[in-house]
Amino acid sequence: MRGILLLAVVLLSACQHVSAPPPVVGDIQDLRSGQILTPAELVERLAVPSRLIVGEQHDNSDHHQLQLWLLQALGERRPQGSLLLEMLTPDQQSRVDDIRRASTLPADLPGALNWQSGWDWNLYGPIVRFVLTQPYPLLAANLDTLEVRTVYAKPPTLNGRLSNAPSVKDELLAQINDSHCGLLPTSQMPAMLAVQQQRDRRMAERLLSAPTPSLLFAGAYHARKDVGVPIHVLDLGEPEAPTVLMLAEEGGEVTSAMADYVWYTPAKPAQDYCAQMRKQFGK
Repeated sequence: MRGILLLAVVLLSACQHVSAPPPVVGDIQDLRSGQILTPAELVERLAVPSRLIVGEQHDNSDHHQLQLWLLQALGERRPQGSLLLEMLTPDQQSRVDDIRRASTLPADLPGALNWQSGWDWNLYGPIVRFVLTQPYPLLAANLDTLEVRTVYAKPPTLNGRLSNAPSVKDELLAQINDSHCGLLPTSQMPAMLAVQQQRDRRMAERLLSAPTPSLLFAGAYHARKDVGVPIHVLDLGEPEAPTVLMLAEEGGEVTSAMADYVWYTPAKPAQDYCAQMRKQFGK
C-alpha cells in the first residue's frame, strides 16, 4: 500500500512540474469549453493526443519562443516521437539526418542544412538546434521547389470530400488574395490554390507517417482545422483530426472551428507589407 501511495506522489509531482514559459503575456483558452488555462494546464492537455499541430504567425518572435518551450515542456511529460516543420523540404532531409548522426553540430548550421532564406534563422534556429540534440527525428513536411513548380504548372486532382468543399476553397482563395494584397492576376489563383492544398496534403501525409507523439509547426492557415492539414488527415482516412493549438496575436479571432486551443500573444507593430508588394508589382 505504501508503495502505491509513493508512486502516486511521484506521478503527481511529475505532472505538476512544467518549466516556466517565456514571459509572453496573453490568455490561453480551451475553445471547446471556453475555459481559460494556465500554461501548465495547457501542457497537460497537449500531452495526451498522438498528433498535434501548432499554428504560428511566421514573423512573430513570441510564437517561436512559445513553440520551443512547448516542445521542451511536452518532453518533460512524455517522450516526444518526432517534430515536423513546414520550413523544411524533402531535399533537405538527408542533410538533417546526417547532422543528427554527427557527434557535434556544425559551426555553420544553417549552411549545412541549406536553410532557406525566406525563413528567418534568428527565429527558427533555436528550435532547430534544440531538436537536433534530441533522440527523436526532425522531419521535413513541405514540398520542395521542383514539386511546387510542377503543381503550379499542372495542378493535380485532389482527392477528398472535405478538402474539395467549396467553402474550403473559397476561404483559401480569399486568404491567398489577401496575402498578396489583391495583386495576383485572377488567372493565377487556381494554381496558387493547388499549391496551398498540395502543401497541406503533404503535411498531412508526413504527420500520419511520423513517429508519435508527432508535432507539426506550420503557418496558421495550414494548421486550421476547418481548411488546413486536419481536413486532409480526415480525407486520408483517419477517424480523428489532429489536435490544434493556434498561436495568434491579440485582436485576431480564433474560433472552435479553427482550433482546439488558442494562445493569444501581444500584437506586434504591423509592417506595411502591401506597400512592398505594390512596389514589387509596379502598382
